[in-house]
Order: sequence, then structure tokens, then C-alpha cells
Amino acid sequence: MEQQPPNDQDGSAAAGGPPTCYRHPDRETGIRCVRCERPICTDCMIEASVGFQCPECVREGTGAGHHPAASRPRTLAGGSVAADPRLITKILLVINIGVFIAVSVAGRPLVDDLLLFGRAYSGDPAAGVEGVAEGQWYRLLTSMFLHQEVWHIAFNMLGLWWLGGPLEAALGRARYLTLYLLSGLAGSALTYWMSDPAQGSLGASGAVFGLLGATAVLMRRMNYDMRPVIALLVVNLIFTFNPWGAIAWQAHVGGLVAGTLIAIAMVHAPRERRNLVQYGTCALVLIVVVGIVLARTAALT
Repeated sequence: MEQQPPNDQDGSAAAGGPPTCYRHPDRETGIRCVRCERPICTDCMIEASVGFQCPECVREGTGAGHHPAASRPRTLAGGSVAADPRLITKILLVINIGVFIAVSVAGRPLVDDLLLFGRAYSGDPAAGVEGVAEGQWYRLLTSMFLHQEVWHIAFNMLGLWWLGGPLEAALGRARYLTLYLLSGLAGSALTYWMSDPAQGSLGASGAVFGLLGATAVLMRRMNYDMRPVIALLVVNLIFTFNPWGAIAWQAHVGGLVAGTLIAIAMVHAPRERRNLVQYGTCALVLIVVVGIVLARTAALT
């Protein structure tokens, strides 16, 4: 059972004030227990496999007769704390790098099979018209793992590693993977909707921008210094809207918006309705993605 902070220990010095340790109200803090989410200072925090726990949660977790399910540590978003908090991030890295190697070996035919484009001739014109509008919806997903240039995959994989690990630890594996995939799909859907249907698009940038938006939400939730992530976001947006137009800005914007909205639901959902709010928001994002794809397909066929 998840704990609620006592009414007289809500972790705020005053209404709207900065959070303070629930055991030491005179100490401001940006750290929260990963199980009960009460603010804790450095003297009260006890290191867990991911993050920190408060003394009460540690005692309950090791107390005699305490039910194992009730004592299981939870992440900030309510997910299960895993022994390896970067497992999904590592798997995503392996998939992206594996596809990159396969493309390097197989060449253009494999790129044509996985690339995102709306409706065009792919490869030999005799093969006919292909694309998402022709029912090849899988391209919305496969293009998220497709890279051709070394600099492109290097940039995206560095972003995935730097942003993904902390987010996976904070959200839990299932929520983190949902965030990543929906952000990437939202980026693909917006690209499909707004770009030339014959223009190809590829890369994990939409998903990575989703992680960037989610990182900003998480840092705000934890009352961390926002300046580094704001600077990173500004730099990425400058590259996105560069005058040369070589980057699919639609994927970046779609992923950023979806990732931000999903993260807000993940970290701000009230605990008594956490699953409903979190997965309800994810379902709404998916519905919007499907709606965009259907509307664009109808316009192209």
C-alpha cells in the first residue's frame, strides 16, 4: 500500500513555498522518497537501488510481517524499482545500433523498406506506389530506429543515453518505454501529416525530443535547476529550425509535445488515480496519433 504524507507534514514551509523535509521543516530540499514521495533532507535520505527512501519507508520495508508487495520500492511515477535502472535504455541502444549496422551492410533496399514517407515510388518504379498511405503503417515505427549517417546515430544515441537513464529510473520500465514509443510515433505522425508525401524521413529524433521534454517536466517536479535543460532545449530547437532545412522539424516538435504531455501525467498524477491518469493520457496521445494518420491517409488517397 502506498503511503500518504501526514496532513501536518506536507513538505511545504507555506502554501506555494519550496518543499521542506517532513522531519525537519526548517530545511528546504528537492529530494523526495521514491516510495511515499515525502520531501527528505540529506540527513534523512537513505540510499535505495534507485533514488532515496525516507526512514519510515525503510523501516516498513524491513519490518517483521510486512507484506513483500507493500514494501516493494516504487519510482516517482509509481513504477517498480528495477535492479538495472537502464535496461530498457540499453535495449533501445542495441536495437538502434543493430539496425544501423544492418543498413550499412544491406544498403539502400533495406532503407527503402523501413523509411518513413507518405506515398511515393520506392526503389524501382515498376514496384508501384508505396508508403504509409498505402497501408504500410509500420513505417511510422521502423523509421524511429533507422539511421544512415554516423553523426546522426551518434547524436541521437548520446541523447538517448544521457536523458533515458535518469528517466527510466524515475518512471519505471513500462512507463518509460511507453513514453519513448509514443513520442517517436507522435513525431512520425506529424511528419507524415505536414511534410511532402514523397519526402523520406528517418531517425530517433522524435523519441529523443520526447525524452528531452519529459526531462524538463521531471526536473521541474523535483525542483532542480532548470537552466541546463532549457539551454539544451534551445540549442536543439536552433538546430531543428536551421535555414538549410535538412532536419525534419515536424518529428522534433511532435515528439517534444507528446513527451512533455505524457511526462506531466506521469509525474503529477494523484496517487489515488495514478494509473487512470497516466495510461489514460497515453491512450489519448495514441488516439490523436491514429487520427492524424487516418486524416492524412484520406487526403492522399
